[in-house]
Amino acid sequence: MGHVTKIETVPTDAGEARITWHTAPRARRVLALGHGAGGGIEARDLAALAAALPDRGVTVALVEQPWRVAGKKVAPAPKTLDTGWRGLWPALAAPGLPVVAGGRSAGARVACRTGAELGAAAVLALSFPLHPPGKPESSRAAELLGTGLPTLVVQGGNDPFGRPEEFPAGGAYELVEIPYGDHGFAVAKRAPVGQDEAVGRIVASVAEWLAALR
Repeated sequence: MGHVTKIETVPTDAGEARITWHTAPRARRVLALGHGAGGGIEARDLAALAAALPDRGVTVALVEQPWRVAGKKVAPAPKTLDTGWRGLWPALAAPGLPVVAGGRSAGARVACRTGAELGAAAVLALSFPLHPPGKPESSRAAELLGTGLPTLVVQGGNDPFGRPEEFPAGGAYELVEIPYGDHGFAVAKRAPVGQDEAVGRIVASVAEWLAALR
């Protein structure tokens, strides 16, 4: 089965956003994925999920924030990112399916902050930036702990923005570690886990979690 890809431009109060739809033939839900502050929807984890999940009944919507669409190099303040995400949410909900809010890094923070108010079914946080590198005292754990929704964190074992063991215990979220992965889930050539295996683990973990959602 092949999925259908289409690109939609959506006006928001932060500027024009863009959604690249990877539509499942018989979709049961939509997974909306925002990118990080240092890259776009071509990130390896986002691309892999968009390629694999439609055949499993999940439509994947890759969301480009207005600053990326406008060609800017630097992400705006979190409040502006939230404004863009809120503005395109009606387009994500338009298919009439449950929408899982997700993203990587800065996009994961947006999903955590806004998921409940927008009516998301759950939150997927890829490479959640628990703290700036080398500054564990500047924790963003409250955003993750405050989603109020079923939440899955997928985190690289060597992520300088927060290794899995740094995450607070007892939170109402699940955490999957991608061994040896950095913030972009890249693994060193000398690692005992190959790059394809690492990406495969991301896809399998997310697919299993989505399938178990009510």
